Amino acid sequence: MSKLFDLGGKVAIVTGAGRGIGKTLALGLARHGADVVAVSRTLPQVEQVVGEIAALGRRGLALKVDTSSKADVDRMVAKTLEGWGRVDVLVNNAGIDIIKPAVDYTEAEWDQIIDINLKGYFLCAQAAGREMIRQGRGSILMNSSIAGSVGIGMLVPYASAKGGVNQLTRTLAVEWARHGVRVNAFSPAYFENVMLGAEQIHNEEKERHIREWTPMGRRGTTDELVGPAVFLASDASSYVTGHVLMVDGGWTAA
Repeated sequence: MSKLFDLGGKVAIVTGAGRGIGKTLALGLARHGADVVAVSRTLPQVEQVVGEIAALGRRGLALKVDTSSKADVDRMVAKTLEGWGRVDVLVNNAGIDIIKPAVDYTEAEWDQIIDINLKGYFLCAQAAGREMIRQGRGSILMNSSIAGSVGIGMLVPYASAKGGVNQLTRTLAVEWARHGVRVNAFSPAYFENVMLGAEQIHNEEKERHIREWTPMGRRGTTDELVGPAVFLASDASSYVTGHVLMVDGGWTAA
């Protein structure tokens, strides 16, 4: 049974790996045997993560990458192949958010959020997927959000991007299934996450609403995303593709 979730010998790329969910997933994949390319726009952060990966006995590579840039993304995959010869797992996780009323977003803010949260996911999937197709197998994971499935105000560009991510997941899964490449997403609800900002984390009224709206009565922790990610990355999910896995404490079931 344990071999089902074994990532030994696998090479994984994790974007947005410098902190928060991405860092947790990079370390979680390493604990299950993967060698990890940790990607971020901030190199010192992923260099620290790579040090922690090395302490787990796995290989790590830190890369500074803007995932909304095709040139950067192509270089990311090329560096991975140059170092380790293959790409087995891609975790599309890099993301940004700006919370404000829909009427107040600027065009530049819309473009920035869509570029990183949707265009960047496509570029990374395209570049890694091309190599996975050549290899005849691979697994791509998308970090989506319940905001891509249900209506949540004050998040219009972010929610639009995540809805696009869900459909990107399904369409790539259908197109690439015959090549042995699986594409799935995991969809968190409210998690303890550095993207939120201190003003939200310490807003007691907001926290009370989250507890009331979430059947499990709390935020998730980033560690609770490792299991779903390892499942989707590993042979434990060998017949699963095109699926958006809700990791939301029952939010979307309520």
